[in-house]
Amino acid sequence: MDFKKLLAYQKSFELAMFIFEISKSFPKEETYSLTDQIRRSSRSVSANISEAYRKRRYPKHFISKLTDADGENSETNTWLDFALACNYISNEDYSKCSDEGKEIGKLINYMINNPEKFGVNIEN
Repeated sequence: MDFKKLLAYQKSFELAMFIFEISKSFPKEETYSLTDQIRRSSRSVSANISEAYRKRRYPKHFISKLTDADGENSETNTWLDFALACNYISNEDYSKCSDEGKEIGKLINYMINNPEKFGVNIEN
């Protein structure tokens, strides 16, 4: 299976693209701070999931990269909190992103807790 078929990857990619679109309207003075940070962390979720999948031969590496993805997902949620507090995003967009982030977190944690379902040989 290709990592692009993983639901966690697909949903995290979609969320990163949505965040990219809404962050285009952030103030210019946020370009090298909040805008950059939220785009990087949201994109890193998908990147870490893809890396984890390619390292599934090594259970500890697989879980480590997924833990990184989960951490980046939480970081993205923190940046969303700032964006909402600064009135850069609507409550509706915040709720959509937050809800998606929670679902992505559940999917990542399912992968962490069930590595054998993703081709990881846990006897290594």
